[in-house]
Amino acid sequence: MTLENTNITNLERLVTPKEFKQSLPISEALEQHVERSRQILRDILDRKDKRLIVVVGPCSVHDTKAAIEYAERLVTLADKVKDQLFVVMRVYFEKPRTTVGWKGLINDPYLDGTFQIEKGMALGRELMLKINEMGLPIANEALDPISPQYMQDLISWSAIGARTTESQTHREMASGLSVPIGFKNGTDGSLDVAINALQSASSGHSFLGIDGEGKVSIVHSSGNPYSHIVLRGGGGKPNYDSVNVRLTERELRENNLPINIMVDCSHANSQKDPELQPLVLDNIAQQILEGNQSIIGVMLESHLKGGNQKLTDDKTQLEYGKSITDGCISWETTESSLIQLAEKLRNFKSSIGQNYR
Repeated sequence: MTLENTNITNLERLVTPKEFKQSLPISEALEQHVERSRQILRDILDRKDKRLIVVVGPCSVHDTKAAIEYAERLVTLADKVKDQLFVVMRVYFEKPRTTVGWKGLINDPYLDGTFQIEKGMALGRELMLKINEMGLPIANEALDPISPQYMQDLISWSAIGARTTESQTHREMASGLSVPIGFKNGTDGSLDVAINALQSASSGHSFLGIDGEGKVSIVHSSGNPYSHIVLRGGGGKPNYDSVNVRLTERELRENNLPINIMVDCSHANSQKDPELQPLVLDNIAQQILEGNQSIIGVMLESHLKGGNQKLTDDKTQLEYGKSITDGCISWETTESSLIQLAEKLRNFKSSIGQNYR
């Protein structure tokens, strides 16, 4: 009788994390860049740096050429607003699915169902090396518990998505990650799962994982002190308004958690309409101008072209620079929105003194 692997069609041996990184190594200069970026994010969360974190970029990367072009534009924009905003490029390779669908560049890099995962990992790491070399820090979603061993050295900030915030596996993983990490509230809009996740991730755990040699290991973590909540709305309702922000502050305070809030301007907060993201951003800016000091960052889904498109069998019909997952705001809207945000903050701080926040 066969008692194991009855539903497994094939097993492919994957290169070890150590071998993978040796084939696509990080330079000493890039190591310094990543650590410097991580420290800036920690300083913002600790209120030592007065800037606002802006995590911005495509919903998911499906075309590395377009991602490079986006990064080239973003690095110029980031320099223009660097006195007020710390810009981190969203470089997401793994997409959680409610049922089925394209799961991201790593899972299916050729968008054709061939699932050449090792090639997808190599394409992803090559892209992250190039973007870091441009001087941009990188944000991603930590979805697969194995992939951090292959990619995490190039990442400055990570998110745990709404579908996985309640997962014990992801809370344990987050407790050991070396980057600040944002937990999104539940898909129904509730704060409970995110609050519980923050408490869990800030504590030490012992769990199963792999080491650099690819061997299954018992991982002992010390806890991540730089985990924070990301409000993304849910249950058909937004939660970025001042009332919901104040309620979130109260929940964090009552649970003895740092009062650090990031607002996702997309998802339910924009009713999944990308054209509403700038309006959400304007609301957040107004809350800060009115004295809010708990909002430490925002997220925007943005690409070269606005909107999104369906993934079809004929890949030649795909429009360059447009998302194949969630709808994004265009580059022009992104640029104007961030320049306006920086200008508002700059003028406000000048009027009351630079020590604000």
